Amino acid sequence: MINKKIPYLRLSGLEPLVITPETNFVNIGERTNVTGSRKFLRLIQEENFEEALSIARDQVEGGAQILDVNMDEGMLDGEQAMVKFLNLIASEPEISKIPIMVDSSKWPIIEAGLKCIQGKGVVNSISLKNGEEEFAQQARKIKMYGAAVVVMAFDEKGQADNYERRISICERSYRILVDKVKFPPQDIIFDPNIFPVATGMDEHRKNAIDFFQATKWIRENLPGANVSGGVSNVSFSFRGNNTVREAMHSAFLYHAIKNGMNMGIVNPTMLEVYDEIPKDLLEHVEDVLLDRREDATERLLDFAETVKGTAKQRVKDDAWRKGTVEERLSHALVKGIIDYIDEDTEEARVKLGHPLLVIEGPLMAGMNVVGDLFGEGKMFLPQVVKSARVMKKAVAYLEPFMEEEKRKNKSVENAPKILLATVKGDVHDIGKNIVGVVLACNNYQIIDLGVMVPTEKILEEAKKNNVDVIGLSGLITPSLDEMVGVAQEMQKQNLQVPLIIGGATTSRIHTAVKIDPAYSGAVVHVLDASRSVPVVGELIGKNTRDAFHTKIKNEYNDLREGHSTRKTEKNYIPLQQARENKAKIIWEGYTPPKPNFLGVKVFKEYPLEEVRQFIDWTPFFQTWMLKGKFPKIFEDKVIGEEAKKLYADANIMLDEIIAEKQLTANAIIGLFQANADGDDVDIVTPDGKTERFHFLRQQGKKGQRIPNLSLADYIAPQETGIEDYMGMFAVTAGVGIEKLIEKHKANHDDYNEIMVKALADRLAEAMAELMHYKVRTELWGYTQEELNNEDFIREKYQGIRPAPGYPACPDHTEKPILFELLDVEKHTGIFLTDSNAMYPASSVSGFYFSHPNSRYFGLGKVEKDQVIDYSKRKNMSVELIEKWLGPNLAY
Repeated sequence: MINKKIPYLRLSGLEPLVITPETNFVNIGERTNVTGSRKFLRLIQEENFEEALSIARDQVEGGAQILDVNMDEGMLDGEQAMVKFLNLIASEPEISKIPIMVDSSKWPIIEAGLKCIQGKGVVNSISLKNGEEEFAQQARKIKMYGAAVVVMAFDEKGQADNYERRISICERSYRILVDKVKFPPQDIIFDPNIFPVATGMDEHRKNAIDFFQATKWIRENLPGANVSGGVSNVSFSFRGNNTVREAMHSAFLYHAIKNGMNMGIVNPTMLEVYDEIPKDLLEHVEDVLLDRREDATERLLDFAETVKGTAKQRVKDDAWRKGTVEERLSHALVKGIIDYIDEDTEEARVKLGHPLLVIEGPLMAGMNVVGDLFGEGKMFLPQVVKSARVMKKAVAYLEPFMEEEKRKNKSVENAPKILLATVKGDVHDIGKNIVGVVLACNNYQIIDLGVMVPTEKILEEAKKNNVDVIGLSGLITPSLDEMVGVAQEMQKQNLQVPLIIGGATTSRIHTAVKIDPAYSGAVVHVLDASRSVPVVGELIGKNTRDAFHTKIKNEYNDLREGHSTRKTEKNYIPLQQARENKAKIIWEGYTPPKPNFLGVKVFKEYPLEEVRQFIDWTPFFQTWMLKGKFPKIFEDKVIGEEAKKLYADANIMLDEIIAEKQLTANAIIGLFQANADGDDVDIVTPDGKTERFHFLRQQGKKGQRIPNLSLADYIAPQETGIEDYMGMFAVTAGVGIEKLIEKHKANHDDYNEIMVKALADRLAEAMAELMHYKVRTELWGYTQEELNNEDFIREKYQGIRPAPGYPACPDHTEKPILFELLDVEKHTGIFLTDSNAMYPASSVSGFYFSHPNSRYFGLGKVEKDQVIDYSKRKNMSVELIEKWLGPNLAY
């Protein structure tokens, strides 16, 4: 077993990646590898780095947790290409949030890459092929740079091609690294070589089983070490037959993970669900992988011809209606079928004699199956939400009968109670709703207080209901302080209820540094809904809670200590130096395009049919925890079918929303004369009124010729004498959503409640995209475009629309200036909460910049000198600025 005293492997980009036993498997994105992607190689050769970055972005959106970057190609200057590409990645927060794997067979390229990456990355790879001295020297350099390392099972004699060679080389490498170099054992990742099977060569028969056994040996005998590999290698003998290859990959991965492989390169589109591999195909595949028969290869080759090119077909099967009522209820829950739920529930009530027995019996049994399947990754979130809808409808049917019997629903009453709330000032709750559904599917009673819930209400309801856990959610930065306040008040009132933290702006490090010290009870950050069930189970389980509480407190204490001792001075530059490295825009000879009107224009009840055409569907699927790019997600072998169903349901609801005018879209646009004054921008209204917007500047160290950006750089400075322009906007597609939400709540329909919120969010973003298009081509009119929807999603147009609270300008306190200037609430119905969140939640606001050089960027961390300067410019206290910029502070 792995020595528990050794820390887990910790990697990071802008966000941490801690690889624990619960992580299960970490997928490494390999499409940014010139040796594995012809498209990526072509783009790099053509120096089309912008499109090459889009491939990296696709990998992250597709679920890659580490990004492998390789520039090893004979006609490339690999070192230069590596440096340029990694520096570009560093300015893209959506990409650089995950750790980077610097991949090369050439040490100078690896070292050049190590000098560029931020956070803690991985080197791929080193080995003993040139002897121990070079191996140790390279390992020392990697340790100095603070990276983890992939070690190939390769020595002076060549690659390890059997079990004995694998473990011998890995053990020798481990001893040199740990004993001689003092390399952290948890930062070692062994690649024991995945080779093809079923090649017809007798010496290849044990390739897979040798890998499994070597993996198991490494994990049990080399404490802390991790195991990785490239899974597609195993199926090379069956190129052209995807049915067999997908089954081989899934079966190989199933056995490799069981034996301890915890990371690797896997193409999600080339995976079948292990439990859904046809039994005859699985038997033939595993005969080969596990070397169970002398004739395994010949039998699989013959069998492969019978399945070549076949496709899975879905046939409607009503045979389940012939089962017992208990079996039918369980099937309806697992499949999310509501068509027969009332009649089946009634039949069960009559059969069992009491409504409570229906809940405690077949309904809970079915939900236990749902919870298990979701936990095992065999069901997906949309399916689970549909299951919850069936359960709620069944319970709603039984409630009048329980009232008549004057009995309490003991199953529900005795179930652990979880209180969920979006904190004061915040209006976003889709993620919280999803967590509630997932927990309810695992027999927890959910008390959802909704949005904008003040601390006193949270604690009052928690004590009144004697809850077992409190869960806090928030999307915007000020919510982080609200959560700290809740923890402090819980401490003041001597509560010991476990506290779970979740939401887009929350993080494990913030929870450890800010929230955990404020409360002596257990505090745990939950990354997403799928992790909520095991976390809550450990928090309140009689046999686990004390140990889990101690473990989490210790982990968070270690995180705090690491955070307090980290050094940032090497990574950030003084504000004045950053300003001197501003974007080098040549204003001489440039004439900013003048808008076709100056002032404000309002769009009321904009046709949703037109808005619909601008929807970006990829984030919609991400809301439902289905990762993949639209429309390619439909081809995914694991989630494709579920994605198609979800998309069909979404469009049926959209048709209803549009036909019945259930939601209203409003917008307001403002275009004004503007000039920059340092990092601020002054705009002048048509009636001569002046308003000032304040922007921040990147302070991170940049590579050569890469500027430290501020949005103010894209507006002509006052001293140029050039008359420039800036725009503002606010849009919503959420007017009227309350009635729809209440309707679905009344029907106990979580699925459609979440669906309407997700669609309203997509319509709001689509409305923002549509208005930007109108601004560019009509209202400002600085460009003419012939773009398709994909081009809009890729932002292949001139100009940007950054929003307060987002990466380029994370300060939400610029919103009130914008709202007052445009009189947003009067014209659109959008208002700001105390924390500057917009309500309805399905709303977007921001700025328009037209300069051809303008582009999106992430501000990153800022130092104390800029915070002090910014507070003076805004006439706001440093403490208040720090509250709003918390995650962006470098100190």
